[in-house]
Amino acid sequence: MIKFGTSGWRAVMAEEFTFANVRRVVGAIAEYLKELKGPVVVGYDSRFLSPEFAKDTAALLAGHGFPVLFSKNCVPTPVVSFQIRHQKALGGINITASHNPAEYNGIKFNGPEGAPATPDMTKEIERLANAAPLAPPVPAVSPDDEKRIQTFDPRPAYLAELRRVINVSLLKKAKLKVGVDVLYGTGRGYLDTFLQSAGCKTVVLHDWRDVIFGGQPPEPAEPQLAELIQRIRKEHLMAGFGTDGDADRFGVLDQDGTLLSPNEILPIVLQHLVKTRHWKGFVMRSVMTSHFIDAVARHFGLQVKETPVGFKYIAEGMQSGDFVMGGEESGGLTIRGHVPEKDGILACLLMAEVRAVEKKTFREVLKTLRREVGPYLSKRVNLHLSEVVMQNVRRRFDTLTPNTLDGLSVKKIVRMDGYKFIFQDDSWLGVRLSGTEPVVRLYLEADSPKKLQHLETIGTKLIRQGETA
Repeated sequence: MIKFGTSGWRAVMAEEFTFANVRRVVGAIAEYLKELKGPVVVGYDSRFLSPEFAKDTAALLAGHGFPVLFSKNCVPTPVVSFQIRHQKALGGINITASHNPAEYNGIKFNGPEGAPATPDMTKEIERLANAAPLAPPVPAVSPDDEKRIQTFDPRPAYLAELRRVINVSLLKKAKLKVGVDVLYGTGRGYLDTFLQSAGCKTVVLHDWRDVIFGGQPPEPAEPQLAELIQRIRKEHLMAGFGTDGDADRFGVLDQDGTLLSPNEILPIVLQHLVKTRHWKGFVMRSVMTSHFIDAVARHFGLQVKETPVGFKYIAEGMQSGDFVMGGEESGGLTIRGHVPEKDGILACLLMAEVRAVEKKTFREVLKTLRREVGPYLSKRVNLHLSEVVMQNVRRRFDTLTPNTLDGLSVKKIVRMDGYKFIFQDDSWLGVRLSGTEPVVRLYLEADSPKKLQHLETIGTKLIRQGETA
Protein backbone atom coordinates (compact mmCIF):
# COMPACT_ATOMS: atom_id res chain seq x y z
CA MET A 1 0.00 0.00 0.00
CA ILE A 2 1.20 3.49 -0.90
CA LYS A 3 1.02 5.88 2.05
CA PHE A 4 2.22 9.49 2.12
CA GLY A 5 3.81 10.86 5.29
CA THR A 6 4.17 14.49 6.35
CA SER A 7 6.39 15.14 3.33
CA GLY A 8 5.77 12.71 0.49
CA TRP A 9 6.04 8.94 0.09
CA ARG A 10 9.23 7.14 1.12
CA ALA A 11 10.22 3.50 1.20
CA VAL A 12 13.21 1.18 1.06
CA MET A 13 14.49 0.65 -2.48
CA ALA A 14 13.93 -2.81 -4.00
CA GLU A 15 11.40 -3.63 -1.25
CA GLU A 16 8.60 -1.10 -1.73
CA PHE A 17 10.30 1.66 -3.69
CA THR A 18 10.41 -0.07 -7.05
CA PHE A 19 9.91 1.09 -10.64
CA ALA A 20 6.49 -0.57 -10.61
CA ASN A 21 5.37 1.27 -7.47
CA VAL A 22 6.82 4.57 -8.68
CA ARG A 23 4.75 4.16 -11.85
CA ARG A 24 1.66 3.57 -9.71
CA VAL A 25 2.26 6.81 -7.80
CA VAL A 26 3.20 8.88 -10.86
CA GLY A 27 0.24 7.44 -12.76
CA ALA A 28 -2.00 8.47 -9.87
CA ILE A 29 -0.57 12.02 -9.95
CA ALA A 30 -1.17 12.14 -13.72
CA GLU A 31 -4.74 10.97 -13.17
CA TYR A 32 -5.19 13.58 -10.44
CA LEU A 33 -4.00 16.34 -12.82
CA LYS A 34 -5.75 15.01 -15.94
CA GLU A 35 -8.33 17.81 -16.21
CA LEU A 36 -5.62 20.48 -16.16
CA LYS A 37 -3.30 21.72 -18.89
CA GLY A 38 0.29 22.77 -18.36
CA PRO A 39 3.79 21.46 -17.68
CA VAL A 40 5.01 19.38 -14.74
CA VAL A 41 8.49 19.86 -13.26
CA VAL A 42 10.48 16.66 -12.61
CA GLY A 43 13.63 16.56 -10.51
CA TYR A 44 15.74 14.07 -8.58
CA ASP A 45 18.36 13.89 -5.83
CA SER A 46 21.81 12.28 -5.80
CA ARG A 47 20.72 8.82 -4.59
CA PHE A 48 21.24 5.51 -6.35
CA LEU A 49 18.91 5.27 -9.36
CA SER A 50 17.21 8.61 -8.66
CA PRO A 51 17.98 9.91 -12.20
CA GLU A 52 16.59 6.68 -13.68
CA PHE A 53 13.42 6.87 -11.58
CA ALA A 54 13.05 10.49 -12.69
CA LYS A 55 13.45 9.59 -16.39
CA ASP A 56 10.77 6.93 -16.01
CA THR A 57 8.56 9.50 -14.29
CA ALA A 58 9.06 12.00 -17.13
CA ALA A 59 8.24 9.37 -19.75
CA LEU A 60 5.04 8.37 -17.96
CA LEU A 61 3.87 11.98 -17.59
CA ALA A 62 4.67 12.67 -21.27
CA GLY A 63 2.68 9.58 -22.20
CA HIS A 64 -0.28 11.11 -20.39
CA GLY A 65 0.09 14.21 -22.56
CA PHE A 66 1.81 16.53 -20.09
CA PRO A 67 4.73 18.72 -21.14
CA VAL A 68 7.62 17.88 -18.79
CA LEU A 69 10.34 20.22 -17.55
CA PHE A 70 13.11 17.78 -16.66
CA SER A 71 15.95 18.99 -14.46
CA LYS A 72 19.38 18.87 -16.08
CA ASN A 73 21.03 17.95 -12.75
CA CYS A 74 19.98 16.80 -9.28
CA VAL A 75 17.87 19.52 -7.71
CA PRO A 76 16.83 20.66 -4.20
CA THR A 77 13.14 20.38 -3.31
CA PRO A 78 12.83 24.15 -2.65
CA VAL A 79 14.17 24.75 -6.16
CA VAL A 80 11.46 22.48 -7.59
CA SER A 81 8.96 24.53 -5.59
CA PHE A 82 10.36 27.75 -7.03
CA GLN A 83 10.37 26.41 -10.60
CA ILE A 84 6.71 25.39 -10.37
CA ARG A 85 5.83 29.03 -9.77
CA HIS A 86 8.45 30.42 -12.12
CA GLN A 87 7.40 28.13 -15.01
CA LYS A 88 3.67 28.37 -14.21
CA ALA A 89 3.57 24.57 -13.94
CA LEU A 90 0.76 22.35 -12.66
CA GLY A 91 3.07 20.89 -10.05
CA GLY A 92 6.38 19.19 -9.51
CA ILE A 93 7.71 15.75 -8.63
CA ASN A 94 11.08 15.33 -6.95
CA ILE A 95 12.54 11.84 -6.63
CA THR A 96 14.11 12.09 -3.18
CA ALA A 97 14.08 10.61 0.29
CA SER A 98 15.39 13.86 1.77
CA HIS A 99 17.47 13.20 4.93
CA ASN A 100 16.71 9.46 5.12
CA PRO A 101 19.48 6.83 4.80
CA ALA A 102 20.78 5.74 1.40
CA GLU A 103 18.63 2.60 1.18
CA TYR A 104 15.50 4.80 1.01
CA ASN A 105 14.07 6.75 -1.86
CA GLY A 106 10.85 8.64 -2.25
CA ILE A 107 8.56 11.00 -4.12
CA LYS A 108 7.70 14.53 -3.11
CA PHE A 109 4.82 16.15 -4.96
CA ASN A 110 4.21 19.90 -4.86
CA GLY A 111 1.07 21.48 -6.25
CA PRO A 112 0.56 24.49 -8.56
CA GLU A 113 1.43 27.03 -5.86
CA GLY A 114 4.75 25.28 -5.23
CA ALA A 115 3.57 24.12 -1.82
CA PRO A 116 3.75 20.52 -0.57
CA ALA A 117 0.68 18.50 -1.49
CA THR A 118 -2.17 18.99 0.96
CA PRO A 119 -3.71 16.06 2.88
CA ASP A 120 -6.72 16.11 0.54
CA MET A 121 -4.44 15.87 -2.48
CA THR A 122 -2.30 13.05 -1.07
CA LYS A 123 -5.37 11.15 0.09
CA GLU A 124 -6.72 11.12 -3.46
CA ILE A 125 -3.33 10.24 -4.96
CA GLU A 126 -3.03 7.37 -2.45
CA ARG A 127 -6.48 6.13 -3.44
CA LEU A 128 -5.67 6.19 -7.13
CA ALA A 129 -2.25 4.60 -6.65
CA ASN A 130 -3.55 1.77 -4.48
CA ALA A 131 -6.30 1.04 -7.01
CA ALA A 132 -3.75 0.76 -9.84
CA PRO A 133 -2.28 -2.56 -11.05
CA LEU A 134 0.61 -3.78 -8.91
CA ALA A 135 2.85 -4.07 -11.98
CA PRO A 136 2.01 -1.26 -14.44
CA PRO A 137 3.60 -1.66 -17.87
CA VAL A 138 6.84 0.10 -18.74
CA PRO A 139 5.88 3.35 -20.47
CA ALA A 140 6.59 3.24 -24.19
CA VAL A 141 8.02 6.60 -25.26
CA SER A 142 6.80 7.70 -28.68
CA PRO A 143 8.47 10.46 -30.72
CA ASP A 144 5.63 12.79 -29.67
CA ASP A 145 6.23 11.94 -26.02
CA GLU A 146 9.94 12.71 -26.38
CA LYS A 147 9.10 16.13 -27.78
CA ARG A 148 7.08 16.87 -24.65
CA ILE A 149 10.15 16.39 -22.41
CA GLN A 150 12.30 19.50 -22.19
CA THR A 151 15.54 19.41 -20.20
CA PHE A 152 16.40 22.63 -18.40
CA ASP A 153 18.87 24.02 -15.85
CA PRO A 154 16.95 25.10 -12.73
CA ARG A 155 19.90 26.90 -11.10
CA PRO A 156 20.12 30.34 -12.76
CA ALA A 157 16.56 31.47 -12.04
CA TYR A 158 16.63 30.19 -8.45
CA LEU A 159 20.00 31.82 -7.70
CA ALA A 160 18.56 35.05 -9.10
CA GLU A 161 15.62 34.62 -6.71
CA LEU A 162 18.05 34.29 -3.80
CA ARG A 163 19.79 37.50 -4.85
CA ARG A 164 16.37 39.17 -4.54
CA VAL A 165 15.70 37.98 -0.99
CA ILE A 166 19.25 37.94 0.45
CA ASN A 167 21.30 41.09 1.07
CA VAL A 168 24.33 40.28 -1.08
CA SER A 169 26.04 43.63 -0.53
CA LEU A 170 25.91 43.03 3.22
CA LEU A 171 27.66 39.69 2.83
CA LYS A 172 30.28 41.17 0.51
CA LYS A 173 31.13 43.90 3.02
CA ALA A 174 31.44 41.39 5.87
CA LYS A 175 33.95 39.16 4.02
CA LEU A 176 32.87 36.10 5.95
CA LYS A 177 35.00 32.98 6.14
CA VAL A 178 32.65 30.01 6.42
CA GLY A 179 32.40 26.28 5.91
CA VAL A 180 29.74 24.46 3.87
CA ASP A 181 28.95 20.74 3.94
CA VAL A 182 26.36 19.72 1.36
CA LEU A 183 26.61 16.07 2.52
CA TYR A 184 26.84 14.72 -1.06
CA GLY A 185 23.34 16.07 -1.66
CA THR A 186 21.57 18.56 -3.89
CA GLY A 187 22.78 21.66 -2.07
CA ARG A 188 26.01 21.56 -4.11
CA GLY A 189 26.17 24.27 -6.71
CA TYR A 190 23.56 26.27 -4.80
CA LEU A 191 24.57 27.14 -1.21
CA ASP A 192 28.32 27.03 -1.86
CA THR A 193 28.07 28.86 -5.18
CA PHE A 194 25.90 31.64 -3.77
CA LEU A 195 28.17 32.24 -0.78
CA GLN A 196 31.24 32.36 -3.02
CA SER A 197 29.52 34.79 -5.42
CA ALA A 198 28.70 36.97 -2.39
CA GLY A 199 32.36 37.31 -1.54
CA CYS A 200 32.50 34.74 1.26
CA LYS A 201 35.66 32.69 1.56
CA THR A 202 34.11 29.25 1.57
CA VAL A 203 35.51 25.86 2.57
CA VAL A 204 33.30 23.27 0.84
CA LEU A 205 32.99 19.62 1.88
CA HIS A 206 31.46 16.59 0.15
CA ASP A 207 30.35 18.42 -2.99
CA TRP A 208 30.26 15.35 -5.20
CA ARG A 209 27.81 12.52 -5.74
CA ASP A 210 28.13 9.57 -3.40
CA VAL A 211 25.02 7.39 -3.53
CA ILE A 212 25.63 6.09 0.03
CA PHE A 213 26.37 9.55 1.45
CA GLY A 214 29.63 8.49 3.03
CA GLY A 215 27.85 5.70 4.91
CA GLN A 216 25.64 8.05 6.96
CA PRO A 217 22.17 9.55 6.49
CA PRO A 218 22.44 12.90 4.66
CA GLU A 219 21.09 14.83 7.63
CA PRO A 220 22.83 18.00 8.87
CA ALA A 221 23.15 16.70 12.44
CA GLU A 222 26.26 16.69 14.64
CA PRO A 223 27.60 13.20 13.72
CA GLN A 224 27.34 13.88 9.99
CA LEU A 225 28.89 17.35 10.35
CA ALA A 226 31.89 16.12 12.39
CA GLU A 227 34.39 16.89 9.64
CA LEU A 228 33.00 20.39 9.18
CA ILE A 229 33.23 20.97 12.94
CA GLN A 230 36.92 20.02 12.83
CA ARG A 231 37.57 22.35 9.89
CA ILE A 232 35.82 25.25 11.64
CA ARG A 233 38.05 24.86 14.68
CA LYS A 234 41.24 24.18 12.75
CA GLU A 235 40.84 26.96 10.19
CA HIS A 236 39.13 29.47 12.51
CA LEU A 237 36.02 29.80 10.36
CA MET A 238 33.32 32.23 11.45
CA ALA A 239 30.41 29.79 10.91
CA GLY A 240 29.46 26.52 9.27
CA PHE A 241 26.40 25.56 7.22
CA GLY A 242 24.98 22.22 6.10
CA THR A 243 22.03 21.00 4.06
CA ASP A 244 20.38 17.59 3.87
CA GLY A 245 19.88 15.29 0.88
CA ASP A 246 17.34 17.50 -0.91
CA ALA A 247 18.47 20.76 0.76
CA ASP A 248 15.14 21.54 2.41
CA ARG A 249 16.64 21.15 5.92
CA PHE A 250 19.54 23.07 7.40
CA GLY A 251 22.31 22.77 9.96
CA VAL A 252 24.13 25.79 11.40
CA LEU A 253 27.40 25.69 13.33
CA ASP A 254 28.85 28.48 15.42
CA GLN A 255 32.42 29.76 15.38
CA ASP A 256 33.50 27.16 17.96
CA GLY A 257 31.83 24.30 16.06
CA THR A 258 28.73 24.16 18.28
CA LEU A 259 25.61 23.03 16.40
CA LEU A 260 22.56 25.23 16.95
CA SER A 261 19.14 23.61 16.99
CA PRO A 262 16.34 24.80 14.67
CA ASN A 263 14.50 25.88 17.84
CA GLU A 264 17.36 28.33 18.43
CA ILE A 265 17.79 29.39 14.81
CA LEU A 266 14.15 30.31 14.16
CA PRO A 267 14.03 33.03 16.88
CA ILE A 268 17.38 34.44 15.70
CA VAL A 269 16.15 34.67 12.11
CA LEU A 270 12.86 36.25 13.19
CA GLN A 271 14.66 38.96 15.15
CA HIS A 272 16.95 39.54 12.18
CA LEU A 273 14.05 39.88 9.74
CA VAL A 274 12.24 42.40 11.94
CA LYS A 275 15.40 44.46 12.44
CA THR A 276 16.59 44.43 8.82
CA ARG A 277 13.33 44.18 6.82
CA HIS A 278 11.03 45.90 9.35
CA TRP A 279 8.26 43.41 8.59
CA LYS A 280 5.09 43.23 10.67
CA GLY A 281 2.38 40.59 10.71
CA PHE A 282 2.27 36.98 11.85
CA VAL A 283 4.63 34.05 12.31
CA MET A 284 3.70 30.38 11.81
CA ARG A 285 5.21 27.41 13.59
CA SER A 286 4.24 23.76 13.96
CA VAL A 287 2.72 22.61 17.23
CA MET A 288 5.86 20.86 18.54
CA THR A 289 8.18 23.78 17.80
CA SER A 290 9.67 25.79 20.67
CA HIS A 291 7.76 28.76 22.13
CA PHE A 292 11.03 30.68 22.05
CA ILE A 293 9.90 32.09 18.69
CA ASP A 294 6.58 33.09 20.32
CA ALA A 295 8.46 35.13 22.90
CA VAL A 296 10.47 36.93 20.21
CA ALA A 297 7.29 37.56 18.22
CA ARG A 298 5.58 39.09 21.28
CA HIS A 299 8.66 41.22 21.90
CA PHE A 300 8.22 42.78 18.45
CA GLY A 301 4.42 42.89 18.48
CA LEU A 302 3.89 40.01 16.05
CA GLN A 303 1.20 37.33 16.17
CA VAL A 304 1.95 33.57 16.21
CA LYS A 305 -0.19 30.93 14.50
CA GLU A 306 0.23 27.27 15.48
CA THR A 307 -0.15 24.51 12.86
CA PRO A 308 -0.08 20.71 12.74
CA VAL A 309 3.27 19.10 11.89
CA GLY A 310 4.09 19.31 8.17
CA PHE A 311 5.23 22.29 6.15
CA LYS A 312 2.15 22.07 3.93
CA TYR A 313 0.17 23.71 6.75
CA ILE A 314 2.60 26.62 6.95
CA ALA A 315 2.49 26.93 3.16
CA GLU A 316 -1.30 27.31 3.30
CA GLY A 317 -0.96 30.24 5.71
CA MET A 318 1.60 32.03 3.55
CA GLN A 319 -1.14 33.25 1.20
CA SER A 320 -1.67 36.32 3.38
CA GLY A 321 0.55 39.32 2.75
CA ASP A 322 1.03 39.77 6.50
CA PHE A 323 3.04 36.53 6.71
CA VAL A 324 6.56 37.13 8.09
CA MET A 325 8.12 33.66 8.39
CA GLY A 326 7.29 30.06 9.16
CA GLY A 327 9.30 27.27 10.68
CA GLU A 328 9.44 23.81 12.20
CA GLU A 329 11.67 22.32 14.88
CA SER A 330 12.70 19.55 12.45
CA GLY A 331 14.62 22.07 10.36
CA GLY A 332 12.15 23.87 8.11
CA LEU A 333 12.04 27.59 7.33
CA THR A 334 10.74 30.05 4.76
CA ILE A 335 9.99 33.76 4.70
CA ARG A 336 7.63 36.28 3.14
CA GLY A 337 7.79 36.39 -0.65
CA HIS A 338 9.83 33.20 -0.98
CA VAL A 339 8.76 29.66 -1.87
CA PRO A 340 5.94 27.98 0.12
CA GLU A 341 8.29 25.15 1.00
CA LYS A 342 11.02 24.69 3.58
CA ASP A 343 14.33 25.88 2.21
CA GLY A 344 17.59 24.91 3.90
CA ILE A 345 19.65 27.00 1.47
CA LEU A 346 17.70 30.13 2.37
CA ALA A 347 17.97 29.38 6.10
CA CYS A 348 21.76 29.10 5.92
CA LEU A 349 22.05 32.33 3.94
CA LEU A 350 19.88 34.21 6.42
CA MET A 351 22.12 33.00 9.24
CA ALA A 352 25.13 34.20 7.23
CA GLU A 353 23.39 37.59 7.11
CA VAL A 354 22.97 37.45 10.90
CA ARG A 355 26.71 36.78 11.30
CA ALA A 356 27.50 39.69 8.99
CA VAL A 357 25.16 42.16 10.75
CA GLU A 358 25.77 41.23 14.37
CA LYS A 359 29.55 40.86 14.06
CA LYS A 360 29.50 38.37 16.93
CA THR A 361 28.99 34.65 17.39
CA PHE A 362 25.57 33.02 17.22
CA ARG A 363 25.91 32.01 20.88
CA GLU A 364 26.40 35.66 21.82
CA VAL A 365 23.32 36.58 19.80
CA LEU A 366 21.35 33.84 21.58
CA LYS A 367 22.56 34.97 25.00
CA THR A 368 21.32 38.50 24.37
CA LEU A 369 18.02 37.24 22.97
CA ARG A 370 17.39 34.98 25.96
CA ARG A 371 18.17 37.86 28.30
CA GLU A 372 15.50 39.92 26.53
CA VAL A 373 12.68 37.36 26.17
CA GLY A 374 13.44 34.45 28.53
CA PRO A 375 15.61 31.31 28.84
CA TYR A 376 13.78 28.86 26.57
CA LEU A 377 15.46 25.43 26.52
CA SER A 378 14.11 22.58 24.40
CA LYS A 379 14.85 18.96 23.59
CA ARG A 380 13.50 16.13 21.44
CA VAL A 381 13.81 12.42 22.29
CA ASN A 382 12.96 9.60 19.86
CA LEU A 383 11.70 6.39 21.48
CA HIS A 384 11.62 3.27 19.28
CA LEU A 385 8.70 1.03 20.23
CA SER A 386 6.91 -1.97 18.80
CA GLU A 387 3.69 -1.50 16.82
CA VAL A 388 1.69 -3.08 19.66
CA VAL A 389 3.12 -0.64 22.19
CA MET A 390 2.50 2.23 19.76
CA GLN A 391 -1.18 1.33 19.61
CA ASN A 392 -1.34 1.10 23.41
CA VAL A 393 0.26 4.53 23.73
CA ARG A 394 -2.20 6.02 21.24
CA ARG A 395 -5.21 4.57 23.08
CA ARG A 396 -3.98 5.79 26.45
CA PHE A 397 -3.18 9.32 25.30
CA ASP A 398 -6.49 9.69 23.44
CA THR A 399 -8.30 9.57 26.79
CA LEU A 400 -5.62 11.09 29.04
CA THR A 401 -6.90 14.34 30.60
CA PRO A 402 -4.80 14.87 33.75
CA ASN A 403 -4.99 17.96 35.98
CA THR A 404 -1.45 17.24 37.12
CA LEU A 405 1.52 15.22 35.90
CA ASP A 406 3.97 14.17 38.62
CA GLY A 407 3.04 17.20 40.69
CA LEU A 408 3.05 19.69 37.81
CA SER A 409 -0.25 21.49 37.24
CA VAL A 410 -1.53 21.12 33.65
CA LYS A 411 -2.85 24.43 32.30
CA LYS A 412 -3.81 23.28 28.81
CA ILE A 413 -3.82 20.18 26.59
CA VAL A 414 -3.38 20.67 22.85
CA ARG A 415 -4.42 17.75 20.62
CA MET A 416 -3.91 19.44 17.27
CA ASP A 417 -1.30 16.90 16.14
CA GLY A 418 -0.22 14.59 18.92
CA TYR A 419 -0.56 15.43 22.60
CA LYS A 420 0.90 18.60 24.13
CA PHE A 421 0.68 19.25 27.87
CA ILE A 422 1.31 22.89 28.82
CA PHE A 423 2.00 23.51 32.53
CA GLN A 424 1.29 26.54 34.70
CA ASP A 425 4.86 27.85 34.39
CA ASP A 426 4.56 27.59 30.56
CA SER A 427 6.96 24.66 30.35
CA TRP A 428 5.49 21.83 28.27
CA LEU A 429 5.92 18.33 26.98
CA GLY A 430 4.59 16.95 23.73
CA VAL A 431 4.11 13.40 22.49
CA ARG A 432 3.69 12.59 18.81
CA LEU A 433 3.50 9.16 17.19
CA SER A 434 5.09 8.76 13.78
CA GLY A 435 2.67 7.76 11.05
CA THR A 436 5.27 5.88 8.99
CA GLU A 437 7.58 4.14 11.51
CA PRO A 438 7.35 2.70 15.07
CA VAL A 439 8.73 5.82 16.76
CA VAL A 440 7.26 8.04 19.45
CA ARG A 441 8.75 11.53 19.63
CA LEU A 442 8.90 13.30 22.97
CA TYR A 443 9.22 17.09 22.85
CA LEU A 444 10.24 19.08 25.93
CA GLU A 445 10.60 22.75 26.84
CA ALA A 446 11.46 24.48 30.13
CA ASP A 447 13.44 27.42 31.48
CA SER A 448 16.22 25.39 33.13
CA PRO A 449 18.19 22.18 32.48
CA LYS A 450 16.86 20.70 35.74
CA LYS A 451 13.23 21.24 34.74
CA LEU A 452 13.96 19.91 31.28
CA GLN A 453 15.34 16.69 32.76
CA HIS A 454 12.29 16.37 35.02
CA LEU A 455 9.97 16.71 32.01
CA GLU A 456 11.92 14.04 30.15
CA THR A 457 11.50 11.67 33.10
CA ILE A 458 7.74 12.36 33.23
CA GLY A 459 7.27 11.99 29.47
CA THR A 460 9.34 8.82 29.16
CA LYS A 461 7.44 7.25 32.06
CA LEU A 462 4.09 8.14 30.45
CA ILE A 463 5.08 6.58 27.15
CA ARG A 464 6.69 3.48 28.63
CA GLN A 465 3.49 2.72 30.54
CA GLY A 466 2.14 1.63 27.17
CA GLU A 467 4.52 -1.35 27.26
CA THR A 468 2.51 -2.92 30.09
CA ALA A 469 -0.92 -1.65 29.09
